[in-house]
Amino acid sequence: MIFKAFKEKSNQKHINRLLNSRNVKFNNKKIESVGVVLNLKEFSDFESIRAFCKDLGVLPPRTKIITFVEDNKITDKLWDTYFSPKDFGWNGAIKNIDLQTFVDTEFDALICFYREHSIEQDLITAASKANFKIGISNENLKLYDFVIDVNSSQFQLFKIELKKYLTVLNKLK
Repeated sequence: MIFKAFKEKSNQKHINRLLNSRNVKFNNKKIESVGVVLNLKEFSDFESIRAFCKDLGVLPPRTKIITFVEDNKITDKLWDTYFSPKDFGWNGAIKNIDLQTFVDTEFDALICFYREHSIEQDLITAASKANFKIGISNENLKLYDFVIDVNSSQFQLFKIELKKYLTVLNKLK
């Protein structure tokens, strides 16, 4: 139990280092690839996410969804990549190859559709090399470039608002 607290503290320090060293640069590049981080406890309608990305003009091969699960026993019904607390070591080390590939991919947009924060989800968001990070929680504003403050149960409202703002920012094709 004590080691878990120390591990969380070391990972939080790593997150803070990543956020402090991040250079935010806004570009006018259109969104052609999207990464999505979900929490299975909050939202599990993957098809709605895929349909929304397609509606934004991002083709399915350019969309990648990863899901946070607290317990690996419920992953048998997941088709996409998932991650759990067991996939992380000390100082932000990622033990899952698929997860490391996701973090290293330079998505045009990263949608973090979760409100319930965990060290693991925040670590993925902070470490991601995505150009434009979008979140739904204003709990830690350093994690995101753009926040739409809605609940995870308000996906329809999120879709409408995000599409409206991406149009204003000239990010859609």
